[in-house]
Amino acid sequence: MASASSTSAKNLFVDSKTRLAERVQVNVNNMGSICRQVNRGSQSADMLTHSARNMALQEHALKSSEENLHRLNILLTHLGYQQESIQRSAHALENVKEQVQYQVRDMQR
Repeated sequence: MASASSTSAKNLFVDSKTRLAERVQVNVNNMGSICRQVNRGSQSADMLTHSARNMALQEHALKSSEENLHRLNILLTHLGYQQESIQRSAHALENVKEQVQYQVRDMQR
C-alpha cells in the first residue's frame, strides 16, 4: 500500500506540475497578447499624432491658398478695369482716325 500511495503522490505531483506548466504557458501567451495590444495602441497614438500634425499643416496651406485666391480675384478685377479702359481707348482711337480722315478729305478739296 505504501507503494500505491507513493505512486499516487507521484502522479498527483506530475499532474500538478503539468497543470502549472500549462497555466504558465497560458499566462505567457496572455502577456504576449497584452504586449501586442499595447504596441498597437502606441502605433495608433503615433498615427493620430502624425495625422494631427499633417492636418495642421494642411490648414496653413489652405489659409495661404485662400489668401492667394483673394489676391487673384483682386487682380482679375483690376485686369477687367484695364480691359475696359483699353477698349474705350481703342474706340476713341477709331473716332480720332475717322476725324483725321474727314479733315484730310476736306483739306484735299
